[in-house]
Amino acid sequence: MENIVIITGASRGIGAATARRAAEEGYAVCVNYLHSQEAADALVEEIRSKGATAISVRADITKENEVAKLFDTVDRCLGTITALVNNAGILERQMRVDEMDANRLNRILTANVTGRFLCAKEAVLRMSYRYGGQGGAIVNVSSAASRLGSAGEYVDYAASKGAIDSFTTGLSHGVAAEGIRVNAVRPAFIYTDIHACGGEAGRIDRLKTSIPMQRGGYPEEVANAILWLLSAEASYATGSFIDLAGGK
Repeated sequence: MENIVIITGASRGIGAATARRAAEEGYAVCVNYLHSQEAADALVEEIRSKGATAISVRADITKENEVAKLFDTVDRCLGTITALVNNAGILERQMRVDEMDANRLNRILTANVTGRFLCAKEAVLRMSYRYGGQGGAIVNVSSAASRLGSAGEYVDYAASKGAIDSFTTGLSHGVAAEGIRVNAVRPAFIYTDIHACGGEAGRIDRLKTSIPMQRGGYPEEVANAILWLLSAEASYATGSFIDLAGGK
């Protein structure tokens, strides 16, 4: 059976690094994106130039009908998925809790929590023995912020990642007997452009001396952990978390 993976939010950062690693490991890759079509298409061409299979599919994972179309497109173009990397998410400008409004909170929670549930639902419907599937693996990209709290900066983001931790545990228990493994990685202090969305592109360099390893991490380091959790080498791992935060 061919390994087929959907990676949400894969046009940049951790998602893009994971797409490259998955292709190297022989996966047919769906690069999901929302806004960055040019970057997604360039990534697909890069993967194809190395002899691997890849497609790009635009979908807003906060919209149930678009998630369904994303998975249907992969069914048609690549086949039934064996892996899902729930990576897409957003971060907003650094702000204290007493400055946040409901619109911001709803944007964060819808993108970072609801979207992950919707994608996992479609994956389970295809992978689970209950529905005639052949099994598979899901990796949720959480964050060490779920443990650290991001005080004064991104408490809403941290809370959304705390929800993903609970989701990972609950879903993993629910589908473990149906051939699906569900695990998570919790990166933090990674050099990606998401920090610019929070208003501080150089945040990692500001914080790196507070990290036990004295440096920021790189998307490729996170991708390596994700691919291990997807692989047969992690065949007895479910409901597990890998922290990638330099010792924080």
